[in-house]
Amino acid sequence: MAKATKKDDRRLIRIFDTTLRDGEQSPGNSMNIEEKLRVAKQLQKLNVDVIEAGFPIASEGDFEAVKRIAQTIKGPEIAGLCRSSDKDIDRAWEALKHAGEKGRIHTFIATSDIHMKYKLKMEPGKVLEAAVKAVKRASSYTPNVEFSCEDAVRTRIDFLAEVVEAVIDAGATTVNIPDTVGYTIPFEYFNIIKHLKDNVRNIDKAVISVHCHNDLGLSVANSIAAIQAGAGQVECTINGIGERAGNCSLEEFVMILKTRADILPFRCNVATEQITPASRLLSTITGIAVQPNKAVVGANAFAHESGIHQHGVLMEKSTYEIMTPDSVGLKANLLVLGKHSGRHAFKKRLVELGHDLSDEDLNKAFDKFKALADLKKEVFDEDLEALIAEEVLRPAEKYKLDHITVTCGSFAVATATVQLEIDGLPVRTAELGDGPVDATLKAIKKLTKTKGKLLQYNVGSITGGTDAQGEVTVRVADGDKTVMGRGSSTDIIEASAKAYINALNRLHYQKGKFIEGL
Repeated sequence: MAKATKKDDRRLIRIFDTTLRDGEQSPGNSMNIEEKLRVAKQLQKLNVDVIEAGFPIASEGDFEAVKRIAQTIKGPEIAGLCRSSDKDIDRAWEALKHAGEKGRIHTFIATSDIHMKYKLKMEPGKVLEAAVKAVKRASSYTPNVEFSCEDAVRTRIDFLAEVVEAVIDAGATTVNIPDTVGYTIPFEYFNIIKHLKDNVRNIDKAVISVHCHNDLGLSVANSIAAIQAGAGQVECTINGIGERAGNCSLEEFVMILKTRADILPFRCNVATEQITPASRLLSTITGIAVQPNKAVVGANAFAHESGIHQHGVLMEKSTYEIMTPDSVGLKANLLVLGKHSGRHAFKKRLVELGHDLSDEDLNKAFDKFKALADLKKEVFDEDLEALIAEEVLRPAEKYKLDHITVTCGSFAVATATVQLEIDGLPVRTAELGDGPVDATLKAIKKLTKTKGKLLQYNVGSITGGTDAQGEVTVRVADGDKTVMGRGSSTDIIEASAKAYINALNRLHYQKGKFIEGL
């Protein structure tokens, strides 16, 4: 006779992931459609409840990304953000309708006095009217409507309650109370959510959502306080990316619920073993590494250097580890890859790292892996991540590196001869510089005629050893657009060139992305 399963009485908290919308809005985090789709597929594996796929009216690229994700992803609901205007809402549903009943229109308007006066230049009555009108229009397309009171925590509490009640009456099934500027602190946020629970007549007809920014480092703490007060959905991002200081970190929030289930009567549907693959995939795509001491997914999260700590962990892991590496999908690399490794072992490791490649991409990556294995004795996970970033996830290439020749020395001026392909046509030039990297980047800038400004240049070793690959990341700005570029090679000059060209290709994509006037 089968055992009866124990009922889980903990309250379910819905996880709304906005990595592809709010996360992408931070400088350097922009993604093309294929990259967004890869992240969405990993979020599907992570089993989040809602994926906010983008802001459909912002650009043709965003519209197509939301549409593709709505057509492709199964399981999570797919949300699209829109302002409280007919045009925005209509455009959002045009993309989201492909998700059917799982399509969610997420509309918003600011409700704080400072936003109404200086940004909207609208009276409160007109803002309330616009909010209700927007929700009614969205509800004409789908019953799955979320409404956000932008800058809710700086909104007069009575007016906030009035807006929330009115939009629920108009058809909103989720109401979001965002800390848009990361201003609140836990006990204050708790009281705001509790006031709405206690004073809004129809609050039981909608899920209260929270969306916390990290400007004061309190986004996760505020989100915990909010669910304790009655919120049922938390909006967050992988690696905590997002505008300014970022958003509530999905991995931190989820692992708090799991680790402190003894005192927090909440649960969520996230498959925590997919957290590390999700974190690494996002870093690979954006080129923005996670800080080593980042909670849950940082390189040092499960590292123990102190002798006392090492001894304790060897005797009993729970002495200094409150969660296991396996619980967040961090597995020891038991499979050492080298030049004798076959395609099956290579593919198996990529799948474990969260990369499901097409046959064409797998063949391309395997060829590059073999070339790399000829240069290195062992190929580590970090090498594979860099290889995938460079050979599979890179944007469409207007500029492509052909070859570099550099001469330099203690008593010689560095000279770089660079040959590129621009739109498939070979071009070549030579430049002098203050060192080989400077000369190389000057030659690339001359050939591409770019006006992009190099803001940041970082170089590091992907793994240890004298045969390690060097990895270069650059930040390049052109007008109001900023992108990250990433390149790797056993030759640091080549890695620098690849990173700079990668950034220029991303800038080229960005220039064609946004609609004029938005």
